[in-house]
Amino acid sequence: MQTNVAILRTGILTLLLCFPAGLFAQATGAVTGTVTTKKAKEVVNVVVYVDGVQGDFKPPSEPSRVDQKNLTFTPHVLPVVKGTTVSFVNSDDVLHNVFSPDECAEKMNLGTWPKGESKTFTFKQAGCHSALLCKVHPEMEGWVVVLDNPFFAKPDSSGKYTIPNVPAGKYTIKTWHQKYSEKSAPVEVKAGGSTTVDLDL
Repeated sequence: MQTNVAILRTGILTLLLCFPAGLFAQATGAVTGTVTTKKAKEVVNVVVYVDGVQGDFKPPSEPSRVDQKNLTFTPHVLPVVKGTTVSFVNSDDVLHNVFSPDECAEKMNLGTWPKGESKTFTFKQAGCHSALLCKVHPEMEGWVVVLDNPFFAKPDSSGKYTIPNVPAGKYTIKTWHQKYSEKSAPVEVKAGGSTTVDLDL
């Protein structure tokens, strides 16, 4: 009996070694496409994301970064997974402040700090579109868009985007922009494939 068990174990191990690495990992595919906007320069501020992916997605261990440079928030729009900590860095020769009027961001006010210093805040609520403002420079504005999962992208200057490693399945692709209405479309992600979804805002 023990000999039979040993043979069975050896056979299973041999089969596992014969399969390519990663075969038993979750099958994934990509979503790609082109986003168009009424004002071409606004396309880089669109967030494209996959809605409906099930799972417990942990935020990155290192903070994401928003820079305050030349009196602007850079990037202007930062998409993050819920629970992500964002570091706000002052790279200007003047004092800066960061606050948000939004309840979903706890109406945070990080105070004022000089060049070379930074302060952090953790965005906990998915679906939050938090405005970033500066009490010292009222012309400054930025956004943090908080999402349920890490399957999102921002288009490049030509409008092209790619969302890789999406688990195979049927979902909805959606957009966010501070001025344009949300656009959505069904998408079926196939393992090992790439599905194209173009979006016109």
